[in-house]
Parts: sequence; C-alpha cells; structure tokens
Amino acid sequence: MKKILLLSDTHSYMDGTILKYVKLADEVWHAGDIGDLKVTDAIKKEKPLRAVYGNIDNGEARLEFPLHNRFDCEGLDVWITHIGGYPGKYSPAIRSEITANPPGLFICGHSHILKVQFDQKLNLLHMNPGAAGISGFHQVRTMLRFEVEKGKVQNLEVIELGKRG
Repeated sequence: MKKILLLSDTHSYMDGTILKYVKLADEVWHAGDIGDLKVTDAIKKEKPLRAVYGNIDNGEARLEFPLHNRFDCEGLDVWITHIGGYPGKYSPAIRSEITANPPGLFICGHSHILKVQFDQKLNLLHMNPGAAGISGFHQVRTMLRFEVEKGKVQNLEVIELGKRG
C-alpha cells in the first residue's frame, strides 16, 4: 500500500502546510504548472516525486520532467499529464491514446478545478486535484490524498488549504 499526495498548479508557490502533507505521504505526484523548481526541490527533499511539466513551465522544468508520465503503482496503471480534459471531453492531444489504451487512473491539472470522476465508457478513474498555488481564478487551494493498494484507489480525501489570497 502506498499513500499518495496529489497536487497541481503550484505556480511557484510552496508553504509549510503543503510540506506538512508531503511528509505524511509515501510519494507525491505533481500534475504540472510547477513554476519555480524550488517547489519540486522542496518536495524531493522529503519524499519521492513523480511530476509532469505544464503549459507555464519553462525549459528547465521541461528538461527535468516529461509531458506525460505513465507508470505502475501497486498494480494500478497511472497516467499523469497536465492538460488532459475530462471524461467525454478529453483533450484532442491525448484522445486517441486514452481511448486505445486507457489507464486505471488518469490524472491531469490545468483547470484549477478539483474533480474526481469515474469514466464508465473507458473504465478509468479521472482525478484533477485543483490548484495548490495562489495564482489563478480558483477560490480555495486544494490537493488530493489517497492510498493505492492491489491496483485500487482507496481512502480518497480532499485537502482544502484555505483561500487563494
């Protein structure tokens, strides 16, 4: 069993509250728009990190992190990308691949809107953790925390970090 902290859209923002949750996880997954790599450096000092770059990330982030990160976690096929869309409205850039070879868990960021939805057509769980940073239109900063065991997501929690401003 692995305890996962999932965040996205930090836009260079890191604080002690985020790090408190990082320390409680076994792994941290970042779904892009990292901003300053000090964010991911702070996470990596505490826990293993899997991340992708987002549309605001510079060349340095794009050299360190991929656009897509697909891997196995405890028997669960996971795909993380920044701009992915939602069930029934997947991004044209990934639509053919996700239809032909759907993962068990599909994660994206970008919208700053927290959403967890099961895609019955593709038999996958879709997650967007919202935005953990202070830049953007979202009102409340959010992350997700869950466990993966024997190919299944369990004990999913929404973490609210407070108001954006």
